[in-house]
Amino acid sequence: QVQLVESGGRLVQAGGSLRLSCAASGITFSSYYMGWFRQAPGKGREFAAAISWSGGSTYYADSVKGRFTISRVTAKNTVYLQMNSLKPEDTAVYYCAADTSLYQLQFGTTNPDYWGQGTQVTVSS
Repeated sequence: QVQLVESGGRLVQAGGSLRLSCAASGITFSSYYMGWFRQAPGKGREFAAAISWSGGSTYYADSVKGRFTISRVTAKNTVYLQMNSLKPEDTAVYYCAADTSLYQLQFGTTNPDYWGQGTQVTVSS
């Protein structure tokens, strides 16, 4: 059974930092692109970041570029999202996702191969 379990979301003040974690099980972790999506209240799903199988390449939405950093540790089957200089508009439920297609993670309109239950990030002004 595939599971992606996110953690680390909480309430934080604007300008603060958070690190989200996503622990994967039931998949060959090193065979998947891993990514983070977010969904704010009343809005659609938004791509935030993705990372290649090896971790050597990373991809970011313009809205988070320079503030967020995605990384992965294959030995722990875990992907992270370090979020700095947080803004109120970063408030959303953040979802971890796995897919064999980078295009699907970045631009796909259908669900990725696997995704987690989400973790709430709230940034107060």
